[in-house]
Amino acid sequence: MGITKSQIFNTEQNELAIMFKVLSNPARIAILQYISQQNACICNDIVDEIGLAQPTISQHLKELKSIDLIRGEIEGKKVCYYINLKQWKAVQALLNSFFETTKDNCC
Repeated sequence: MGITKSQIFNTEQNELAIMFKVLSNPARIAILQYISQQNACICNDIVDEIGLAQPTISQHLKELKSIDLIRGEIEGKKVCYYINLKQWKAVQALLNSFFETTKDNCC
């Protein structure tokens, strides 16, 4: 399998592709939904709610943090995660701009 030539695509296309890749896992969607419904949440709460092993949840959290959709704050021996609203709004804006340019001219 060849290497993707991301440099031939514009910044917006590359950003959308990265976001879609991270968001393409249903466990990550479930994690985002759970966190968005909490004031703050601790990793073990996510494990109990989603039903996946703690290392698996940690990997999903790492992916969501990689695009800055969530952030975590250390509180003692626990990490409390929350939605990064500024980044979430940026994702929404990217998606909106993508769909606003879609034309309804199908045959």
